[in-house]
Amino acid sequence: MLVLDGKIAAAAVKESLKVKTAALAANGKRKPHLAAILVGNNGASETYVASKVKNCEETGLESTLIRLEENISESVLLQTITSLNLDPAIDGILVQLPLPKQISEQKVIETIDPAKDVDGFHPVNVGKLVQGLSTFIPATPYGIMLMLEHFNIPTKGKHAVVIGRSNIVGRPMSILLSSNLKQGNCTVTICHSHTPNLKELCLQADIIVAALGKPGFVTADMVKQGAVIIDVGITRVEDSTAKKGFRIKGDVAYEEVATKASAITPVPGGVGLMTIAGLLKNTMQAYEERVDRR
Repeated sequence: MLVLDGKIAAAAVKESLKVKTAALAANGKRKPHLAAILVGNNGASETYVASKVKNCEETGLESTLIRLEENISESVLLQTITSLNLDPAIDGILVQLPLPKQISEQKVIETIDPAKDVDGFHPVNVGKLVQGLSTFIPATPYGIMLMLEHFNIPTKGKHAVVIGRSNIVGRPMSILLSSNLKQGNCTVTICHSHTPNLKELCLQADIIVAALGKPGFVTADMVKQGAVIIDVGITRVEDSTAKKGFRIKGDVAYEEVATKASAITPVPGGVGLMTIAGLLKNTMQAYEERVDRR
């Protein structure tokens, strides 16, 4: 059984980007610049954004963190995004989700310039993804594709079952796996809360992507021998025996499923690290495309 270690795959992506940014600096060019907006002080969001900033530093990318109060108005946030859209020194913009209730996430997503939308959520970029055009791929699905490529996981002609239909993971993942790509060409079944024969479909799957946010949902009796398991879940589960009072759990019951899988991602240490790798690659792409247009 192969552990799809996100540390190893992400390190390879980051090393490649580090070489690129060093070459830019050696030629007297500015570095790619990512701006991240964090609204409020959600604990998980704080952790994610801090990790993104740290990874930017490690790869030689510039990063700016903009902190806004929890009670900020929607109009002020949209104005902040617009100013970043117009700033020639900024290549990529991300707004950390979730946002407070008074703010429409959709409005925020649509306000970001598609050319700086390194999260890949803008309808323009989603449309390009569906049509197979060059675009910014949402960071988590992109990271998963990079991981499959790094570990040479065969996908052509395989049956992939994606559990979850979110616009952030499930839907784009199903499109990528079914596309004519090196790590694509799967026959894809996308499942959700209204799928009546979920277990039966999972037992047919050569590849399972679990992205539904329910800890330990995928159990060994749902997995056929030799399947590849990609666990996107990341949920804080209370645990008084843990140092922090909680543990991070994935959507897959790792210990029991690992005995049947040919390859599996751990949680933590799997897809989460690759999500950041995907974001960094998108930021470099945004930089390169903006430089080419000048």
